[in-house]
Amino acid sequence: MRIIDEILLHNEKFVAEKEYEKFETTKFPDKKLVILSCMDTRLVELLPKAMNIQNGDVKIVKSAGAIVAHPFGSIMRSILVAVYELKADEICVIGHHDCGMSKLKADSFLEKAVERGITEEKIDTLRYSGVDLNQWLQGFDSVEDSVRDSVDKIKNHPLLVKGIPVHGLVIDPATGKLDIVVNGYEE
Repeated sequence: MRIIDEILLHNEKFVAEKEYEKFETTKFPDKKLVILSCMDTRLVELLPKAMNIQNGDVKIVKSAGAIVAHPFGSIMRSILVAVYELKADEICVIGHHDCGMSKLKADSFLEKAVERGITEEKIDTLRYSGVDLNQWLQGFDSVEDSVRDSVDKIKNHPLLVKGIPVHGLVIDPATGKLDIVVNGYEE
């Protein structure tokens, strides 16, 4: 059975048995917090458990590496929507050890894209159009530095009101231990 068929089969039963009722909440985060975390599969259940977060407590935005790659991209827009439209009062960026974005290199990434059918011509077209693929596909060497960079981009965004605490943490995906990199109350 294909994955989407499995999902829809399960969903039919989920709805019929009213399992959704135990997840009912509002669109506003109870803890008034928005979290930017990595999309890593190990964090799906671990991160909320490690932070004592329940359904309805926070808004969670995910990106590869918990990176704000562009100050006017969709990640930053989502954070600003959480603050202004959904009443979040604090922001937390959470990176993790052993991240797939650490040491990501554009050349290796593009080789994999070509192996899966993307033509060199398409890649050249992007380059000739002014897209800096080396920068766009750049990973990081230090998760702590990456978290600091994302915190700085958020904290200094021209549309973010001053005084919103922006925290930075790193989680160990093996144990769930959180280490603070930036304490937004002290900034």
